[in-house]
Order: sequence, then structure tokens, then C-alpha cells
Amino acid sequence: MVPSYRAPRLLRNPHLQSVLSSLPLRRAAGLRALQRIGARTQDVVVEAGDGVRLQGSHSTLSGREAKALVLLLHGWEGSSESSYMRHTCAHLLARGFDVFRLNFRDHGDSHHLNREIFHSCRLQEVVEAAAWIEKNYPAPAFLAAGYSLGGNFALRLALAAPEAGIGLRHAAAVCPAIDPAAILHALETAPAIYQWYFLKKWRDSLRKKRALFPDHHDYDEKVLAQDLRGLTRWLVERHTDKGSLENYFDGYAIAGGRLSQLQVPVSVLAAADDPVIPIDTVRALQLPTHSRLEIAEHGGHCGFIEGSDLRGYSERWVAARLEEALGETSSTQAA
Repeated sequence: MVPSYRAPRLLRNPHLQSVLSSLPLRRAAGLRALQRIGARTQDVVVEAGDGVRLQGSHSTLSGREAKALVLLLHGWEGSSESSYMRHTCAHLLARGFDVFRLNFRDHGDSHHLNREIFHSCRLQEVVEAAAWIEKNYPAPAFLAAGYSLGGNFALRLALAAPEAGIGLRHAAAVCPAIDPAAILHALETAPAIYQWYFLKKWRDSLRKKRALFPDHHDYDEKVLAQDLRGLTRWLVERHTDKGSLENYFDGYAIAGGRLSQLQVPVSVLAAADDPVIPIDTVRALQLPTHSRLEIAEHGGHCGFIEGSDLRGYSERWVAARLEEALGETSSTQAA
């Protein structure tokens, strides 16, 4: 079991943690980690039902059989090549897992695959993709993990898996998005760099989508100039069937008791000082007794940086927790 996270004294500022975790240096280090371990990675187009296609990467090591396959899900406007995805993949490969890093619709280099725009209520296509991946990359066990919005999707996948016929053993989530309305308020009251960061990436994504499908997407720069709340409201009203911002947020919220009936065990890692995910929404989660919630005093949003080398605790935590969970479920099944 990996020890609890203890932030170094000089790394106890949540904004510093959040920024350091996204530095290009970390992303490049993640690629080097995969190269050192000898990862063999293949890009894959996934059939996700109703003509939807998603893109991802399957990674393995030569000369060994994996003990399980892990589906990794990134955060909003991240990708399968985000630093935490690369580092987590390397840690999992080192522990004997194969890994499938899935891009959500319109993330990574996948905007051309589908005409319609991504939104966070598109759970069904992720469930369908998980079923396709499990079928096409058979392994002794199937697990999942995600970060931020990807953590939200991983937990909702765990909730949906039994009815969908997916043999998911365990799901791990780091700083998962729990209450979208509370998150939007947190972003609106946090330092401006957070809104700037997400809006820049989202606007670039929407411009890319418009260029690929000009006959279908005719929104102009005036639309894209809106703030985060305004642009989200536009998305909901023009590109979902939810009707209102409130209904949209309710459509992917996992707050309160929404996870209380989970059949698949889950593990959640959060930081009390997360500037994006309000900690009171984390503490209010109602998880079954077979699941685990860990709250570190520090860590920022998906940071958990351990030192000047920018090594991340959360990536090690995911790999260790899934390995531990796999052993627990194997023991239970044997008994």
C-alpha cells in the first residue's frame, strides 16, 4: 500500500501544485518514462456505438502477459498524452498492467471523428467504448482510473458497468468532478488563471471543430468570447437536450448519495486545498463500505507533486491502489 501523501513544506500552496502538475517538463518526463520502460503503444480508433468513434492508445510491454488491463481517462481539455496520463501509464506498465488511454470526443487529435461537440453528459459513448476495449483487448481483469472530469467518468462508468455487462473490477479517481455547479462557482472565484487556462483550451477546441465541420458549426468569435458560465450555457442550449444549465449539471453530478449503490468498488483521492473541486462536496460523498475515500491536506488540483523533480504522488497512488484492489478482488473470488 502506498503511504499517504505529505507535501514538502515548499509545495503546500495549492495553486503552485496545480500549475506545476501541468508544466511541459512533466509531460516530456512522462514520455521519457514510457520510453525507458520499453512501452509499445498503438493508436486505436474505438467504436463507441451509434456511429460514434473515439480515439485512444493501447500500451503494453514485450515478453510478458499482463495481469489486467486498465482504462485511463483524462480531465477536461486534457488528452491521452497529458503528463499525468503518461506517468500513470508508465507506473501501471511497471506493475504488470496493460493500459488503454482513451480520449474523450474532441480531445487529443480526435475532433475529425465525430460531427457533434463533446459535452460531459456523453456517458453512454464512454460506456460503449469501455465495452469495446474490454472485448478487443482481453485480459484477466479490467479496471479503470481517471483524473478530474475523467475521475467523474470513471466513477459513473463503475456505476453503469454491471448493467452494461462490463466486468469492471475496480475504479480509481483522482480529484474527481463531483458537483459541477459548485465547480463552476469555484472557478469563477478562484484566481483568474484557472478560467483563462480552461477557456483558452476550450475555445481552441471549438475553433478546430468549426474548421472541420463549417457547414454544421457556424458559431462566431462573439460566442467564443463569452466567459465560462456563458459559453457553457450556450453549449447546453445549442448542443444538448438538457434545456438549462441546472439540468445539464445535474446530468453528470455524482454528489451526495448518487454513488451509494455502487456494486463495483472504487477508490477516491482528493486534496483538501483543491481550488477547483470544493472539498465539502468530496466529504459529502456517500460511498459503500467496499469503497475508499482518501483526503490529503495538500495537493491542489491533480497536483500532489513530491519534489523538485516534479515527481507525482497521484500517479503512483493509482497504480498501487489498482494493484491492491486487484489482489483484494482475486482473494474474494477465490474464497
